[in-house]
Amino acid sequence: MAIAAPRVPRRRVAVVGPRPSGGFRPLASGRSASGASVSGRLVSGRSASGPSASGRLVSGASVSRPSVFPSLVGVLAVLLLAGCQPAASPPDNPLAAFDGSAGRWVDLSHSFGPSTIYWPTDTAGFQHTELAYGTTEAGWFYSSYAFASAEHGGTHLDAPSHFAEGRRTADQVPLSSLIAPASVVDVSAQATPDYQLSAADLEAWEAEHGRIPDGSILLVRTGWSERWSDRAAYLGTSATGPAAVPELHFPGIGPDAAQWLVDNRAVAAVGIDTPSIDYGQSVNFESHVILYAQEIAGFENVTNLDELPAVGAAVVALPMKIENGSGGPLRIVAYVPGA
Repeated sequence: MAIAAPRVPRRRVAVVGPRPSGGFRPLASGRSASGASVSGRLVSGRSASGPSASGRLVSGASVSRPSVFPSLVGVLAVLLLAGCQPAASPPDNPLAAFDGSAGRWVDLSHSFGPSTIYWPTDTAGFQHTELAYGTTEAGWFYSSYAFASAEHGGTHLDAPSHFAEGRRTADQVPLSSLIAPASVVDVSAQATPDYQLSAADLEAWEAEHGRIPDGSILLVRTGWSERWSDRAAYLGTSATGPAAVPELHFPGIGPDAAQWLVDNRAVAAVGIDTPSIDYGQSVNFESHVILYAQEIAGFENVTNLDELPAVGAAVVALPMKIENGSGGPLRIVAYVPGA
């Protein structure tokens, strides 16, 4: 069970000096971008300069505030069109994606805290230690905390390098694998503690909703996130340590479904509302190996998938960018237009 770090008594703190301030292809990477506007592209790890960077999400660059909102709305429109959403054009109001007039945002993340669920062999859990809390000698309030966590606990990213040597690490996963249209496969009606999503499930979903778009994020809803507040019900056991692993029981993505996706579709990432891409009784973690070898990232312990339509939503999944990491804590949200 995840445990909380000891509470440090609140105290007055003295602070000297000022406080520091704080299908969707292709991905362009490893080059500089300048000059004319480039619309509907995701750019990672480079600078953006020149007259305009309209319709682009830029990581590691400074973008003036007036251009950000229209750009993101434009990207969302492209994503939704790629995901077969009927809405045909960006709204006239560039803030419509944020003011609730054109849709709503759904948080697909669990909070991190004392009750956050980790793999049974990680008995430290999420540690959040108070460093300072109170009124300073200068008369203003100040608080600061330190936190520590394994990469793979709570809602988190699995970088492909987690199970595939030489594949992308957390800081190398491109934005096109993190921001994309969503295809939501709901198997909650038939999911059991040892259920595995099958290739037949995916074919049945496509028969009803159409082909899974290239470059989309496949989200699997099993209904297991409803058990999050009950660790034993969520994991299948209340035990901890290595002896608990054989007792794990929860649904996952079956190896035949993982192989079908690799052979027949081109998804950017997969996500699931259980502790692992593979089901609890997996020994060889075959689905991890199959998917991650093909640079398909994974999102585990997601929630609120019941609030998303089968098609038409767009996902924004931004993990902590840990250099050479095999994963990391993830804040994942979805935009549902017209909701």
